Amino acid sequence: MPDPARPGGADLEPRRLGPLARLAPDPVKVVLNWGRRYSLWVFNFGLACCAIEFIATSMATHDFIRLGVIPFAPGPRQADLMIVSGTVTDKMAPAVKRLYEQMPEPKYVISFGACANSGGPYWDSYSVTKGVDQLIPVDVYVPGCPPRPEALLQGILKLQEKIARESLADQYPASAAKRPKAGALRRGLVRGPGNGAEGGTPR
Repeated sequence: MPDPARPGGADLEPRRLGPLARLAPDPVKVVLNWGRRYSLWVFNFGLACCAIEFIATSMATHDFIRLGVIPFAPGPRQADLMIVSGTVTDKMAPAVKRLYEQMPEPKYVISFGACANSGGPYWDSYSVTKGVDQLIPVDVYVPGCPPRPEALLQGILKLQEKIARESLADQYPASAAKRPKAGALRRGLVRGPGNGAEGGTPR
């Protein structure tokens, strides 16, 4: 989970759990965790070169379908896992947040590659978000520039271990903070000559 002291940490919304799931007996929760662990529909948010490594991991040589991971979900509403691979720019940040909000609970995020983790070689750029964890909660970080497919396989295994031992009541507090607007993530952009000072809405 991201550090609340980091910029943007206060905007993260706690995950929520329905009343029926909170009242489910422990054996049922074990079965639910087992089902989530081995049926992860993936929504790949590929933004740069790390997305090629994601595709390589889904091909026959590495074949993460054998781990119960189904690539290329039709859309965020059918996905359990978002893999953010590549450089997240400030202009792309509202789209990342909006698509994450469209995913049904419970949902998980893997930050794949140095750029998604911390900005990578572009961390000092004026237009790059310093890590996707400033926008959405991240469950597993996969380092590398770009990481090899084996690194993503290990990240998936770590996520499955986390799902297997998670306590639903602890992960999804009953009270949730007010959901922030996606537009609140937009930063003011420098307008061109003759268009006034800083600020404004991106095109």
